[in-house]
Amino acid sequence: MSASIKEVALKAGVSIATVSRVLNDKGPVAVETRQRILAAIEQLRYVPHGAARSLITNQTDTIGVLLPDLYGEFFSEVIRGIDLAARRSGFHVLISGFHSDRAEIEAVLRALRGRVDGLIVLSPDVDAQSLRRNLPETLPVVLLNTPIEDRQDGADFDAINVDNHGGAFAMVRHLAGLGHRRIAFIRGPEENADARERLRGYRDALLSLGMKRSDALELGGDFSEESGYRAGQRLLALEPRPAAVFAANDSMAIGCLFALREAGVQVPGDIALAGFDDIPIARYITPPLSSVHVPIAELGTRAMERLLHAVDSKNEHERRQETVATTLVVRGSCGGAATDLD
Repeated sequence: MSASIKEVALKAGVSIATVSRVLNDKGPVAVETRQRILAAIEQLRYVPHGAARSLITNQTDTIGVLLPDLYGEFFSEVIRGIDLAARRSGFHVLISGFHSDRAEIEAVLRALRGRVDGLIVLSPDVDAQSLRRNLPETLPVVLLNTPIEDRQDGADFDAINVDNHGGAFAMVRHLAGLGHRRIAFIRGPEENADARERLRGYRDALLSLGMKRSDALELGGDFSEESGYRAGQRLLALEPRPAAVFAANDSMAIGCLFALREAGVQVPGDIALAGFDDIPIARYITPPLSSVHVPIAELGTRAMERLLHAVDSKNEHERRQETVATTLVVRGSCGGAATDLD
């Protein structure tokens, strides 16, 4: 069994309260006494009990992260950015996933109460009422790519969002600038706010260019490689075929690329291809994938830094809503001159 705080106090010849002050860095302790306590802790290999310590300090040193999925490079990059910032500040990360079920989301929120000092929420399915109903008012929350439709409700939370509309708009205009007039789009899931904004950017860009929108050129997808592969098979049957394909995320673009290559269609020689997010693997496929670059890991880092500020200020701070710009990264898959960020 591990040593107790009482044993540390006995060995160092001090009170339990003095040991507690050293452990929690609270209150004055003489240098010599502190050194004696630290030596006793090392000799006894004492490890503070996290739950007991949190009762004393009212702090868990843990941040919760709520994600709709734990699969895929996008989410792993977000988590990497969050973890880097958390470790720099001495915090641990508790990650929980769910599957777009409202009751499940609310159960997860309730389960996190008392276990975390703050919460990062990345979900298209969480609303302000659910957060208020299931979390204490004092708990800091940062919304990451989590839209709250009611602006007044959204003002109650710190939020960081991606300019999905602007990124999609710019990519379509880039493809048109290469001479492509028949541009297909592989949509994300209808219930996903990012997917809806990327679809809106695609449609608005066509309108701005005086190009007609066609339902036949909007192919369904769900952000998975498999759905991109199926969309690629469907667009091969279109007559005439599109000159370019823009997928609402890179995973679907990669699945589409496989379907095209399987059918002997050359990219970009026969069909240009582009994606969205610029996940790390995008630059290493053949041909390298043109994409709308989202600073994914940086999003996680910024969300964590924003949350730690809220934790430090006891959630009594000015809320900020921020939209992060995207950048076009042109590689071999769309046939344009390369402008890679590498």
